[in-house]
Order: sequence, then structure tokens, then C-alpha cells
Amino acid sequence: MLNQRLRVIDLETAGDGPHDVCEIGWQDISIGADGQWQLNEERGAHFVKPGRPISPDTMAVHHIRDEDVADAPFWNEIAPSILKPPGGVIALAAHRAAFEQRYCRPRLSAGAKWICTWKCALRLWPHLPRFSNQLLRYQRKPEGLVHEIGLPAHRAMPDAYVTAHHLRDMLNQASLEQLLLWSSQPGLLPRVPTGLDRGKSWDQLSLAALSEMVAGRDADLRFSAQTEMERRRIGLEIEAEPAQARLL
Repeated sequence: MLNQRLRVIDLETAGDGPHDVCEIGWQDISIGADGQWQLNEERGAHFVKPGRPISPDTMAVHHIRDEDVADAPFWNEIAPSILKPPGGVIALAAHRAAFEQRYCRPRLSAGAKWICTWKCALRLWPHLPRFSNQLLRYQRKPEGLVHEIGLPAHRAMPDAYVTAHHLRDMLNQASLEQLLLWSSQPGLLPRVPTGLDRGKSWDQLSLAALSEMVAGRDADLRFSAQTEMERRRIGLEIEAEPAQARLL
């Protein structure tokens, strides 16, 4: 049913161009009889013929060769049937979904909403040291993940299968609406990822350091620093209110 299914998407590409997809994989999750989200049997993958030869750099990651995709359909031919399956989906999802969204444009996906499991992992599991799809797999050890189905890594269906386990657990921990909201915002980094303050929590930074990051180009850094500055501003306002009441 339309209101009970989400589809996790993963893409492998021949490079960075707009028509460079060479494989698409998917794994669906839906609401079970117990009211909890769970993976279902709807998963698969298709090779896609890209607009140019696959680069050696990307071939070395996913091991998809030009001869593997020679007879495959082009991206615009295959994408709609996977992104808009019969019955529809509530939303599409991917780990670091901005990458998939570059290729799964609204006209191919019917303007579907997106959940980014990377951004949601930052919010729900900030205690974890790192947040890549495969590291979450081994840090968290999601229940029911069949090791062999999730292999080989860096292929579209296995990666979508792994991501779907993270998404299932996220949806059983937070609401769909909350995940969509977090996904629409930049990533809220739990710690400073680079520079002299690398590894520090945001409350350890000086106001000058936060202000420098707010002025930077990285959207996730800016958002994280702005969030900490707002937290401090609200804290100061709360502290000031009782003092004013005593004076009155």
C-alpha cells in the first residue's frame, strides 16, 4: 500500500557525469502486522548503460565493467520503473542521499520525498565514532541482517539492503516525519570533523571558533556551528529570566 512502503535506493556510477549511472539497486521496507517497520522481499538490481566508458577508478570500487552494461537500458529508460513502482512509495531513501538525488531527479521519481540515513544517523546515534554505511553495519550489527546478502560491498543491491536495516531501526525509533525533517536540513555533526578542534564536541568550542565555521563554505559545518550558537543563546535567555524576576 502507498502509505506503508519506503524504497531504499543505491547507485553505482561510471564517473561523476549526469548520465553515468551503471547500476541501480533497491530494497523495500514496510509496516508489519505488529506495527513495526521491517524489510520485505522486494529487492533487486539492474545494470544501466552509462553515457560513457566506466572509469578505471570507479571500476576498481564496484568491479562493474563496460561489457557488463553493454546491453543494459539507459538510465532514463529504467529509472522510472524502479523509482515509481506500482502502488507507489511514501518516500525514497539512501545513505548520503544527496548523491542519489543528483541522478534520481524529480521527473524520474515523481517528485518523491527523500530520507538521508546518514543525516538521521548523526541525530539518532551521535555516540558512534563514524557514520558510513558499512561502518554502521559493523558498529551496530542490525538484527536480521544476513551477511551474505549484504555482499559484495559497493554494489547497488547489497548496499541498499544494508542501508534498509539502518532505516528500519530509525523508523522504529523516530517518526517518519522526523526523519524527513532531519533529511531536509544539513547534517548535524556530533563532533568537529576537521582542523585543530577535530574530535571536540561543539560545546567545547569558543565563540570565535564557532563564528569562523559559520562563515565557512561547508553547509554541515555551518549548520552544526549555528545550532550550537543558538543553543547557547537560548541558555543565556533562560538564565536571564529568573534574574529579571527577582529584580521585579
